Amino acid sequence: QVQLVESGGGLVQAGASLRLSCAVSEGIVSTYDTAWFRQAPGKEREFVAVFRGSTLRTSYSKSVKGRFTISRVSAKNTVYLRMNYLKLEDTAVYYCAAGPHMTTEYPYWGQGTQVTVSS
Repeated sequence: QVQLVESGGGLVQAGASLRLSCAVSEGIVSTYDTAWFRQAPGKEREFVAVFRGSTLRTSYSKSVKGRFTISRVSAKNTVYLRMNYLKLEDTAVYYCAAGPHMTTEYPYWGQGTQVTVSS
């Protein structure tokens, strides 16, 4: 059973940085795609970024491109999301998800970690 555990969320001021971690229970990060999604109060869950495990390619939503960086350390079975220049609108619960290469349906999800950006 694949398990994903997020950590690193917290309360920060606008303009600050934060790094989220997603620890995956099994060694699938090298082959699976691992993505970050987020859901703000009253809004639908939205895609943030993805790391393609087998191709090492990354993709970002327009709202975070240039500010966020997704990376992977296979030896630690961990995928990171470095978030710089945080804005108030980045406030959300951030979820890590994993699935087969180029999947559009992620079968494995973490429990989420709260990120709150204050003014």
